[in-house]
Amino acid sequence: MEDELRDEYDLKRLKVRKMGVNRKKFGDTIIKLDADVADFFPNAESVNEALRFLIRIAQDNPKV
Repeated sequence: MEDELRDEYDLKRLKVRKMGVNRKKFGDTIIKLDADVADFFPNAESVNEALRFLIRIAQDNPKV
């Protein structure tokens, strides 16, 4: 099959976009933080670190 696209069409920069209510970013889970919470965290890594700390605390101190 012969490629009939012109050279000026740069398909490497083409973005795939999902439509609809159930759309998600490909390969990632997106969690939206409220603005007041997000103000305390400079990046995703710091959020994950804080949540992992809380998970460890919860696992070490199960409810009686």
